[in-house]
Amino acid sequence: MASGEKIDQDAKRRGIFTYEAPWAVYGMNWSVRKNSKFRLAVGSFIEDYRNKVEIVQLDDDSVNFSADPKLSFDHPYPATKIMFIPDKESEKPDLLATTGDNLRIWRIEEDKVELKSLLNNRQNSDYCSPLTSLDWNESDLRRLGTSSIDTTCTIWDIESGVVDTQLIAHDKEVHDIAWGGIGVFASVSADGSVRVFDLRDKQNSTIIYESPQPDSAPLLRLGWNKEDPRFMATILMDSSKVVILDIRYPTVPVSELQRHLASVNAIAWAPHSACHICSAGDDSQALIWDMSAKAVDGGLDPILAYTAGGEVNQLQWSASHSDWVAIAFGNKLQVLRV
Repeated sequence: MASGEKIDQDAKRRGIFTYEAPWAVYGMNWSVRKNSKFRLAVGSFIEDYRNKVEIVQLDDDSVNFSADPKLSFDHPYPATKIMFIPDKESEKPDLLATTGDNLRIWRIEEDKVELKSLLNNRQNSDYCSPLTSLDWNESDLRRLGTSSIDTTCTIWDIESGVVDTQLIAHDKEVHDIAWGGIGVFASVSADGSVRVFDLRDKQNSTIIYESPQPDSAPLLRLGWNKEDPRFMATILMDSSKVVILDIRYPTVPVSELQRHLASVNAIAWAPHSACHICSAGDDSQALIWDMSAKAVDGGLDPILAYTAGGEVNQLQWSASHSDWVAIAFGNKLQVLRV
């Protein structure tokens, strides 16, 4: 057996599969379609106008990832977020959304990817304020939310291509957005706050959490627990902790996970469990935590730890294959069985 085959078989035994892209990877997301097992979209981070998105597929018999050249496409600037339509029943067209200079909806065919719509959150201008993130509403697939550096969150009806609602959400740039139900979403911002919005009452929002030092501690990412929507998680800029919040008890975290040795960059709740969350960061660690476990002196310890080959900037837990987590570092996408 050749040495390469030994490495592949060892990777398969350990449940670790790696894809090397021709550029640094940033945006990344799992497909949830039943007929697209182990399919992911990965986006480039190239300091140039012309960037790329590839759709890669894992063949777990040969233990190889492959990118279909017909499904690779150019993307203006790096995609700040990539997300497949969360259509588990495969009833809708196969769509992919990306944010960057605009919101783009792409339609995936067997042998090509076509731009379906280009959506600008400033209706009276050709210029769009850069978009930092997006989240697709799993309960209403027409609805998709975006966050922007212009302090707004925009809720889109993607079937008609129009703005459903646009709210001034924060005092500073909005870094991330997450749905918590059919008409409820939350966002985090450089102003250091987590705010929850109900589309039935667009004039008001609830502040769930504020950074202890809001001027120096912007909030970067937000994860809303799909299995138990009482809980959400956020991370602070240049901080090694993950803040766990209970929306019933605003302002005071229920837990702070503090076992990373450098800044945390990404968080993902388990799609199948109300009490498990994964975090990853600049210490090259991906850690899985059980929030139902008993904390020891000094806080909760992770139940699983994986050391990557570099600083991890992206993390996604598969909704259709709940024992698989994907991470990105450098030019590598790595899929781990947990």
